[in-house]
Amino acid sequence: MIKAILVFNNHGKPRLLKFYTRYTEEDQQHIVRETFQLVSKRDDNVCNFLEGGTLIGGSDYKLIYRHYATLYFVFCVDSSESELGILDLIQVFVETLDRCFENVCELDLIFHVNKVHHILDELVMGGMVLETNMNEILLRIQEQEKLEKQESGITAAPARAVSAVKNMNIPQQLKDLKLPDLPSLSNFKNPF
Repeated sequence: MIKAILVFNNHGKPRLLKFYTRYTEEDQQHIVRETFQLVSKRDDNVCNFLEGGTLIGGSDYKLIYRHYATLYFVFCVDSSESELGILDLIQVFVETLDRCFENVCELDLIFHVNKVHHILDELVMGGMVLETNMNEILLRIQEQEKLEKQESGITAAPARAVSAVKNMNIPQQLKDLKLPDLPSLSNFKNPF
């Protein structure tokens, strides 16, 4: 089971935190600091697996990470998870982000946090891996974006109607209104 997914930059600033086990905010900050210290001091040419820190669960847990450009993607997992499977999952997550944001960078994670969490939720839910097929994930993301566009059209319709009415010059339109001549009442005979 996945206990946490951490993404932080080369300076240890968290860019995405997702904990699947309850920790206090203080403990979460300690976990991020400790994980950054463990991962950042390792060379790029060494193994991407290491035993978890004391806060995340000790030797029963593993930290599996990848370092891409300025970001570390770290998955904290228990001993039942496959290290190579999690490395592949990290690769799928990064490639999906890359396709969604066209050359993903740290700023995309900052300014599009809801979309990033949605992508992550398509991969992992409650600490369990849901989907590893990138095309399926992208299809779900596109479906969600399509729904959001439809909803924005519906919610924007009342605002567009109000602005259209405000832009109309109704008093002038009433003056310009041409009504046909009505027949006079004298032309009608009184039946009584």
